[in-house]
Amino acid sequence: MAEAARGGVKRGGFLVRLALLLILSLALAVRPAMAQSILRDAETEQLFKDMSRDIVAAAGLRPENVQIVLLQDNSINAFVAGGQIVYIHSGLIAAADNANEVQGVIAHELGHVAAGDVLRIQQGVKVATGIMLLSLLLGAAAMAAGAGDAGAGLMAAGQQAAMGKFLAFSRTQESSADQAGARFLGKAGVSGKGSIAFFKKLQNQEFRYAIPQDDAYAQTHPLSGDRIQALETTYKASPNWNVPTDPAIEARFQRIKAKLFGFVNDPKRTLQTYPESDRSEPARYARAYAWHKSAYPEKALGEVDALIAARPHDPFYLELKGQVLLESGRPADALESLREAVARAPDQPLISALLGHALIATEKPENFEEAKRVLKAAIGRDNSNPFAWYQLGIVYDREGDQGRAALATAERYNLEGQAKLALANAEQAMRAIPSGSSDWLRAQDIAMVSRTEVDKDKKKNRDR
Repeated sequence: MAEAARGGVKRGGFLVRLALLLILSLALAVRPAMAQSILRDAETEQLFKDMSRDIVAAAGLRPENVQIVLLQDNSINAFVAGGQIVYIHSGLIAAADNANEVQGVIAHELGHVAAGDVLRIQQGVKVATGIMLLSLLLGAAAMAAGAGDAGAGLMAAGQQAAMGKFLAFSRTQESSADQAGARFLGKAGVSGKGSIAFFKKLQNQEFRYAIPQDDAYAQTHPLSGDRIQALETTYKASPNWNVPTDPAIEARFQRIKAKLFGFVNDPKRTLQTYPESDRSEPARYARAYAWHKSAYPEKALGEVDALIAARPHDPFYLELKGQVLLESGRPADALESLREAVARAPDQPLISALLGHALIATEKPENFEEAKRVLKAAIGRDNSNPFAWYQLGIVYDREGDQGRAALATAERYNLEGQAKLALANAEQAMRAIPSGSSDWLRAQDIAMVSRTEVDKDKKKNRDR
């Protein structure tokens, strides 16, 4: 009897750990970890800001505080993971037919942001975990008393109840975000047609992958058909239902959709989707990236020159021309296009960073002062760009300013999450930069944060 009881307790302990892991994994599935690569592009980021500005304001948020970040991932998805940041997969942009569909997705995700759902999800985890722990304790007690099958049954029932509770909580959040998104679109004067159209796309995906349409209780999200039914009446009753998307926004969306397609896909696929017989702007844009990726710079430049001929001072076409020239080993030839691009779009730090890179790549000392100026301006507008910090570090190194070169490198590694390297470079900067100066204080801040992270990693390794 004693051996059986000990065996039951051991089994119960295993099931406790397994059940808790299941709840944790489910929580992570509802708010996926951001393991994908972030895609930075000045034109895309500006479009996201412009097409969402009124929706963000309608959500009661400040547009300058909300970020929409593009991730390289072929799946059709968008999510929030804390703060006021909406993450959108590149696959979602590829699947969307128009800008209004993406606006509907953004409005839904802003519903999560405005409600603080990322923080509130812990409530759902807490309730579900409480149910599970109670059932596990009762089950373990039954096992200890010799009723092994009854104990296992209690644990299984508790696990199912806990999962059901958590899934119901998640579906409630999603339904609330749908309704909030509808309110935000209505207040912003944006049609809900795109939202309904996109839900129908998701419904087709559910049919394609044989997701049961009669069991919403096993899903983290309500079924798309139910969501369409809940929203369609609201959207069609809105005076915005037949309001068209701003034609300029729509044209820009089609440009960045083609641009993104050319960037993320195999060149052969791009050239099949956008054949040379298609002379539209989006098609030329996509092919320019395809030819560039295929190491045919002259063909890429031919497409870009045709785009510039149609829009002579477009900063993003000029940026692409400079990029093709730079990455084809012609940095000096890239300067004219990039300088004009920066002049035409002085508020785009990513373009300024590319110009700084081209100036350094010429290997001409007379260009270093200009490179330092444009890179510092880029960082002044966006200090979260590791590439810009890397380039600035090169300039300082060429000038013999090892302290600030180390500080720029520390900034870069800090942004990349490499705490050990950030700490080493911050400490090097502190030794070389005058004590008490603003740069010295910044190096000290990085060193303190990085040291804390290094100590955490050491503790984790010891505890394994």
